[in-house]
Amino acid sequence: MAHDRPLADRLTARRPLLLDAAMGTELDRRGVRTTLPLWSAIGLIDAPEVVRQIHMDNLAAGADIITTDTFRATGRVFLKAGRDPDEGVLLNAMAVAMARAAREQASRPDVLIAGSIAPLEDCYSPWLSPAPEMAFAEHAEQARALAAAGADFLMVETMPLIAEAEAALRAARETGLDATIGFVCAPPEPDQPVRLLSGEPLAEAVAQMARLEPAAIFVNCAAPAVITAALRELRGLTDRPIGGYANLGLVDDERGWEPDASVSGAAYSAAAADWLEAGASIIGGCCGTTPEHIRALRRLIDARAA
Repeated sequence: MAHDRPLADRLTARRPLLLDAAMGTELDRRGVRTTLPLWSAIGLIDAPEVVRQIHMDNLAAGADIITTDTFRATGRVFLKAGRDPDEGVLLNAMAVAMARAAREQASRPDVLIAGSIAPLEDCYSPWLSPAPEMAFAEHAEQARALAAAGADFLMVETMPLIAEAEAALRAARETGLDATIGFVCAPPEPDQPVRLLSGEPLAEAVAQMARLEPAAIFVNCAAPAVITAALRELRGLTDRPIGGYANLGLVDDERGWEPDASVSGAAYSAAAADWLEAGASIIGGCCGTTPEHIRALRRLIDARAA
């Protein structure tokens, strides 16, 4: 098994890396109705050209990493939607191919392709997570599909529970690729440690992941202020690269997310400046963010480098 480490190699540089913006909410913003349970995976089925264009727009905005449209592309989700669960493997391969094609079309061979692996049930409902053994088996299927299709690294993201995070990261690491882990944190209480949505301490989550040697540890899909607080604590918990990408808006039970379009790129980058001060090596955008926000983050990173 090959052990490719392009992300780890890039993280040795001093300049922070720039992740892309959201896919699911951006599909919806561009007229692709992203209803649950498939959500962003609908783009792979009904609007692959829109998915490709979103990748291209994030590359034009200056992203160093683009993420595959595979956040909801699992057999479990397709079964819930009344579709063949084997379709998940095929669409994971298609999503990687689309990201790679966008990278080639943009003449950006330096860009990394992150294979997205998300919670099997719901990011904000940790009590729905399956048993660790079942979670490992299902995450391993997706991880193998993403690795075989040519993802540069695997990005386990938006995990609200330690047990599933560990299962998913273990599955990702067994492919031989670099893998990152990302947690969803609750708004911190005054003078209290940061906790995952499950109530488990962020410190415990980081300690549990250490033996699996993630290439980076993220906090994501929370409001910018929550990301700032979590990153400040996270920097003291690990010597591994850390990063953050915030959401803008609120959960919507039908569409998945209701974006807050009032937050400009300049306002978002002002918040992200605090993430860099906290030691973040990778920053980007989660639900509700657009290529406009990534363009503003590109200016922030470049200005600091200059």
